[in-house]
Amino acid sequence: MNFNFIDLVEYIGTFAFAISGIRMAAHQRFDWFGAYVVGFVTAVGGGTLRDLLLGVPPFWMHSASYLICTAVAFLLVVVFKKQIERISRAIFIFDTIGLCLFVVVGIEKTLLMGEFPFWVAIIMGCITGAAGGIFRDIFLNIEPLIFRKEIYASACVLGGVVYWICSRAGLNIVVTQAFTALSIFLIRFIAVKYKIGLPTMKE
Repeated sequence: MNFNFIDLVEYIGTFAFAISGIRMAAHQRFDWFGAYVVGFVTAVGGGTLRDLLLGVPPFWMHSASYLICTAVAFLLVVVFKKQIERISRAIFIFDTIGLCLFVVVGIEKTLLMGEFPFWVAIIMGCITGAAGGIFRDIFLNIEPLIFRKEIYASACVLGGVVYWICSRAGLNIVVTQAFTALSIFLIRFIAVKYKIGLPTMKE
């Protein structure tokens, strides 16, 4: 298997999202198996939906490494439960890291196919980043974060726009990826810190 920067980003994102899902499952008092399943679905759900829409086999079906990555995240949460709980906003931090990295992966994988316009790549980036969290919240029987007032999916879209601007400006691919991920992280951080959100619908 050829290993590249996108693979590395995908593994880091998988690890971060898995921890996010496992921690939330722990808050809901799931057993170990249930927590692992939630962590895995959180990690691969968005990428699975993306690949199905793009007409290719889901990425995690090519290698057991994503199952192993989720298992490592699970063991880390079990062994270092108290230390992780002491980290302020641990779930938010890991969820946001996973979101940032998976948006980049979704855009990159769509563009590499060479069949779709850039706006499709932005949508696929948004799906890759946000859909896993939707599946997680459904499994946990809570209102999906993406449908609440808090800025989440819109941060993915704005990150996609940043990617497009950087690519049009001819920036190095790694710089483009870094700027995209950083912009999503900053948007999420600022929105949560200052309680900035989208308007809610009125009856």
